[in-house]
Amino acid sequence: MRHVRSIWNGAISFGLVSIPIKLVNATESHAISFRQIHTEDNGRIRYRKVCELEDREVSQAEIGKAYEDADGTMIPISDEDLSHLPIPTARTIEIVAFVPDDRIDPLQMGAAYYLAAGGAQAAKPYTLLREALKRSNKVAIAKYALRGRERLGMLRVVGDAIAMHGLLWPDEVRAPEGVAPDEHVTIRDKELDLADALMDTLGEVDLEDLHDEYREALEEVIAAKASGEAPPESPAPAAGGKVLDLMAALENSVRAARESRGAEEDAEVRQLRRGTPAPKETGAKKSTSTTKKTPAAKKAAPARKSTSKAGEGAAKKTATAKSTAGKKAATKKTASRKRTA
Repeated sequence: MRHVRSIWNGAISFGLVSIPIKLVNATESHAISFRQIHTEDNGRIRYRKVCELEDREVSQAEIGKAYEDADGTMIPISDEDLSHLPIPTARTIEIVAFVPDDRIDPLQMGAAYYLAAGGAQAAKPYTLLREALKRSNKVAIAKYALRGRERLGMLRVVGDAIAMHGLLWPDEVRAPEGVAPDEHVTIRDKELDLADALMDTLGEVDLEDLHDEYREALEEVIAAKASGEAPPESPAPAAGGKVLDLMAALENSVRAARESRGAEEDAEVRQLRRGTPAPKETGAKKSTSTTKKTPAAKKAAPARKSTSKAGEGAAKKTATAKSTAGKKAATKKTASRKRTA
């Protein structure tokens, strides 16, 4: 990994084992940011930090933090107050448990970090923890403090490194109350079959092939504006509207997905429409060894039969002729024997 500035230094507490580590961001944003300007003269719009009591701008060195009480009273909290918090995770990622990865709700997962070994002395215990996680097929649940608060984390192996995902505390995840529709609806088996067909048609995707098309289009607009050219025109929006016939919408979706992938005409949709369960695709094209006879083939068939009959008739005539010749020869021999006698 290229040199990346660490955002936190500390240690992993693994029972009685202590592993010096550096916390490094595992993700980065490629989003294009904008500045606010005065539209009349392109002047920058800036925000100034002003004290409400003195009505003057203050410097960063004069700014601290405070907790606002319910009645509006400000209770100052200094960095020294925070540094003396009675928690063991101030400079330690404390592993508290090892659990199967499917125990972690994806809703809890937040920012991702890499844990880099903090020097040569950390190589051995770092590798031990990494290999133990690999062999157990589990993830480590840990507690740590970062940016003024204690957090929950999950440690897992990524390649030859240990990564940590920040987790929300369980009570920070809201229950999905009032999210699902209240109306009672009935889903038919045919609709589910078509939905399955659409899922199979779309198939899987290599996440490496996905990219931010919005950012690319925005870069084109910026480049065009910078060179004094007209920005590229946007494509016509896709036709929208209410879905009145769910079956028709599913059928059209399956057909469009298969056409975009260069697939053949969809026979599966017609089978599902008739209520016949469609076979699951395995990725290979179905064999077409059972072909229908064309009219020319049907006409040719009797010709082959007549040829066969003609052959049979010729064979019978040949056999009859041989039999007759044999009888005549036998009669001549008998007559000759009588004359000799």
